[in-house]
Amino acid sequence: MYDAIIVALCVFIGVAGHEMFGMAMLSRPIVVAPLAGLLLGDLQTGLQVGASLEAIFMGVVNVGVTPSAEPAIAAGLATVFTIQMDGKLGAIIPLVWPLAIIGLQIINMIFSFVCGPFASKFLNYAKNDDQKRFVHLHFGLWVLHYVLYALLPFFAVLLGSSVVKQAINAIPHVIMNGLTVAGNLMPAVGMAMLLQMLWRNDLAIWYFLGIVLMAYFKLPMIAIAVIGAIVAIAIAERDLQLKKVTNAGVAVATNQGEAGTSEDFEEEDFFK
Repeated sequence: MYDAIIVALCVFIGVAGHEMFGMAMLSRPIVVAPLAGLLLGDLQTGLQVGASLEAIFMGVVNVGVTPSAEPAIAAGLATVFTIQMDGKLGAIIPLVWPLAIIGLQIINMIFSFVCGPFASKFLNYAKNDDQKRFVHLHFGLWVLHYVLYALLPFFAVLLGSSVVKQAINAIPHVIMNGLTVAGNLMPAVGMAMLLQMLWRNDLAIWYFLGIVLMAYFKLPMIAIAVIGAIVAIAIAERDLQLKKVTNAGVAVATNQGEAGTSEDFEEEDFFK
């Protein structure tokens, strides 16, 4: 029961806080999973789950109600199941991904069929300038929306954790290895989706530089991130200097053009 309540609370904080504070990214796995791990007494597992799922969800973009996956429920369930299954994260990720897809559909259905009918109420309160009721209804539906959604991971943990554990223990070793490999590949797929959106041929050299630094020089991710930040700052400063030089050249050319025009006018006036 405690695990179910904690996961539901973390998912609620993630999705509700994300919307409340203006797309604050609180629903990201890198936030929800460590929070769940901390409250469940295993912060290290929470960090591992958050990092693994964040690599996947970096390439996932939810636009409107287009079908994708909801990251908070995936992070919460993956964290609690990984803790309960003694760290079998590679096998857990493929199991929680379908729940994340279903979760997005459910959260949109709650919004459409539970909160949607109150749209006329908002319109009436706005027309009558009834700000107090407008605000109360807004926050009331906000709580209702995400509390109902948080019930999904609550019952998934309450009723499904033992079932998931039995199912994983009953899976043959060969299939378990396949699930583990698939789970390990999903972060790479997420990064590939992200690269597909961001790829530019003129920036590819930096991508391969990162591969060389990690594969051959064995540098840790933090060191590579610091090097990337230094390179980005150096390029930004260079671009800023080039912009200043370009602007100065345009200003000089403009001033010379204006001066030449005024001299021509003076010559014409002199010979008239």
